[in-house]
Amino acid sequence: MGAGLGGLAAALRLQAEGIETTLYEARDGPGGRAYVFREGGFTFDAGPTVITAPSCLDELFAVSGKQLSDFVELIPNDPFYRIQWDDGARFDYHGDAARLRAEIQRLAPDDLRGYERFYRHSERVFDAGYRGLVAKPFLQLRDMLRVFPQLVRLRADRSVYRTVSRFVRNERLRQVLSFHSLLIGGHPFETSAIYTLIHFLERNEGVYFVRGGTGALVDAILRRFVDLGGRFRPSTPVQEIRVDREGRHQVRCAEDTQPFDAVVSNADVHHTYARLYAGEPAARRERRRLERSRWSMSLFLVYFGVDRRYSDLVHHTVLLGPRYREHLDEIFHGASLPDDFSLYLHAPTVSDPSLAPPGCECFYVLSPVPHLGNAAIDWEREAPRYADRILASLESWLPDLRKHVVVQRVFTPLDFERELAAFHGSAFSVAPTLTQSAWFRPHNADRRIPGLYLVGAGTHPGAGVPGVVNSAKATVQTLLADLRDG
Repeated sequence: MGAGLGGLAAALRLQAEGIETTLYEARDGPGGRAYVFREGGFTFDAGPTVITAPSCLDELFAVSGKQLSDFVELIPNDPFYRIQWDDGARFDYHGDAARLRAEIQRLAPDDLRGYERFYRHSERVFDAGYRGLVAKPFLQLRDMLRVFPQLVRLRADRSVYRTVSRFVRNERLRQVLSFHSLLIGGHPFETSAIYTLIHFLERNEGVYFVRGGTGALVDAILRRFVDLGGRFRPSTPVQEIRVDREGRHQVRCAEDTQPFDAVVSNADVHHTYARLYAGEPAARRERRRLERSRWSMSLFLVYFGVDRRYSDLVHHTVLLGPRYREHLDEIFHGASLPDDFSLYLHAPTVSDPSLAPPGCECFYVLSPVPHLGNAAIDWEREAPRYADRILASLESWLPDLRKHVVVQRVFTPLDFERELAAFHGSAFSVAPTLTQSAWFRPHNADRRIPGLYLVGAGTHPGAGVPGVVNSAKATVQTLLADLRDG
């Protein structure tokens, strides 16, 4: 239920196991946060654009009897990211070790040895936290106690930023090595140091873009699911699910009610308990727990196409403002919109010019903003002004940008709430703090409501493309084990 990447991956795995699966989706097409829209000859990925850990995608297609390369082409990005500060300084974050060391030598020569030690630490965290834990469900407290000594050894109680700071002293290099937690909705000063594994993961598996956009990957997974006999029902929002006396889940839509032995929900985790299973007493308890949890920030996005090409662009650019921690604190805990902003600029036509008309460029720019539960911002009124402020700020680097915009659309925290049923308009679900990770996170299988399973950003292991794809693996393994047990 829900055709985001997590729901699609789970549906494909189940159908590949011979389990008859129906995939419900409220919107008119698949993708969830990875939805695609087209306008004026431009193709826009609505959400995820960074593809890391392609091995988890290779495995997903392999279990269905195919190869990922049968369906999509992954284009390597080089550099992975460009980090650019407001004074014009920049850092190209390469995957190649020699080129990355050269950048560190230029920015912070005294930290080169410290970086090498950080890299080795990131590898140890990866071995324990990704290879060992990412696709294993944490359903019992003993599952957490089993890995607790590893977490203590790796100092998972520390934050990403604090861990990075143990190895390097240059403030800008600390920012370069800690911003990754923002990609999964985490505050670098609060997210568990277990997420320092992202650095090793990227260095060793690479950063990619899918030719045709992330939507091409979404379409490929859906196509394989349907080829295996799966049933896809778009434009069919689920209104309610009741568990009957026989333990079957009665899924009610506007058109009909269908019984199922099990439900795998890729819907927002709060929406799953507060709306879909609202009639179940156990769901009410979980809803109240979730409402006391800490939620990730939201996002403000501007999608735009221009009638010219720009030089000196890379695919992924992180534009950091004059403040780092203070700005992050306002985003995650503030009650108003910060006066300044840090931005992520996605320029997919650098890798794939076919996503825009000839001679044109395709972009989206993303600004992290407070979620609706923290800041009462009138986004209906503020959105046009905020979008113009963002585009104006980009003109110091992209000359006369606003004069060349021919297509523009915005997506606000209010849209996350309305279109994706995201609690508080949160873009990444429950925040990835230590006390909201692994066993402390909503479980892949709900033992109080037998037959209910979760996938996606709100369950283990969390947000990001590798996170939600691996959540599907963990969840389906649990569902299959339950079926074997009767």
